[in-house]
This record gives sequence, structure tokens and C-alpha cells, in this order.
Amino acid sequence: MWSSHPIYKIHPCSIKPNHSKVSVIMAWFMIHLFTIFGMLYSYGDTVKTDDVDIKASSAGNSPESQQNCVQFVFLRELEAKLVNTQKQLEDLRSLVHSGKVAFGAAIDTGGSMGPFNAEVTLIYKKVFVNTGSFNPGTGIFSAPVRGVYYFSFSGHNHSSKPMGLRLMKNGEQMVTVYNHPAGERYETATNGMTLQLEVGDQVYMGLRQNTWIIDNVNDHSTFIGLLLFPL
Repeated sequence: MWSSHPIYKIHPCSIKPNHSKVSVIMAWFMIHLFTIFGMLYSYGDTVKTDDVDIKASSAGNSPESQQNCVQFVFLRELEAKLVNTQKQLEDLRSLVHSGKVAFGAAIDTGGSMGPFNAEVTLIYKKVFVNTGSFNPGTGIFSAPVRGVYYFSFSGHNHSSKPMGLRLMKNGEQMVTVYNHPAGERYETATNGMTLQLEVGDQVYMGLRQNTWIIDNVNDHSTFIGLLLFPL
């Protein structure tokens, strides 16, 4: 970028550069550098810069030429630091936006839940994996990044009573399963869906009013979710 600039044709310390162009370019780099520094500061990162010790040779050069040479070398150093800072920023963005998000849990009640006279949010006490965005105390997953996620669930019941499960997003039903009473047998139902979520969106499982669900050591009734890719 600098090597092709027409300000210097022989040697940066041997001729006088265009002062206005140098000032404009220097200001441009300073503005962008400080902007990136501010963005990095918001991520909690610390950018370290090295002191530059520039010694200009005085042999055959006027004081003005020496000053111009120092300015040129300083701009080259500033350019290198700007490029390095931009790379650090991209690395931080990649770290934030490509974080791995996943959870898997089972109800693990050792018996039945329900029926209740109102819909309830299911609590999954047995956690197999959780990167931190699923709250086993509430049964709610909160999206840490904007992206496309996949969720799946299963429910086990005895068909003497119905089982109704709903995959919920921010209070709205996404998909559901419903096992109707069908005599004296055990049944399992599953479903799943891919969802686009914004940061803070909540996904959870609802047990429908007047239905029940069963689980035991075999972990029939489960809830899983994972980030497919960020947006």
C-alpha cells in the first residue's frame, strides 16, 4: 500500500514529501486506529503497543528532510499496528460469533408429572451436557448469540391418560406432540424443529393442561438443543 504511493520516488529521507497528503493519511490512520482500539476495549481486551525508537541519519540531509523521514517511518509503524489491531478484532468477533452452544437433558423424575389444571414448563433435572445457556432450574434455554438452532424433544407416557407437549419460543408454540388415551400401554412421542433465534430468545417445553408425562432411569423424556450456525 505504501510502497506504491507517489510521494517518495527515490528514498524517503532524500526529498521533501507532500505535507498535506502526509497529514491527511496520518489523520486517517489515527482515526481508524482509535476507533478499533475503542471497539477492542468494549470486548475487555488490552492492546499493547511497542515504543518506537527512530534514529534519523543527519549525513547529507536537512533538518526538514530528517523530520519528513521520521514521519514516514512513523506512518509505516502505525500502518503495521493498525493491521495487527484489525486482526485481533476479527479474532474476537470470530470467538464471539462461532461459540459452540449445546445442551441435552432428561426429566429424570422416577415417576410421573401431571396432570395439572394449567400448562406448566417442564423441568429437566438430569443434564447430560450444557455449555451454559440452558437453565436446569427453570427448564429454559436462552440464546446467547443470533443464529439458527436445532431443538428436539421426546415424551413418554402411559396411555391411560393423554400426553401433550409443546416446544415454545417466547411464549409461542413452535411444534407439538399429543398422545391420546389408548388403553393400557406405554407410548413415546418425539418432535423437533430448526429455529432462528435472536440474542435472549427463550425456548422451553410446555406440558399441556390436563396431560401428564413419565420418566425413569431409562431417560425416555428428553430435551436437546444446539447452535447450527451463527448469523
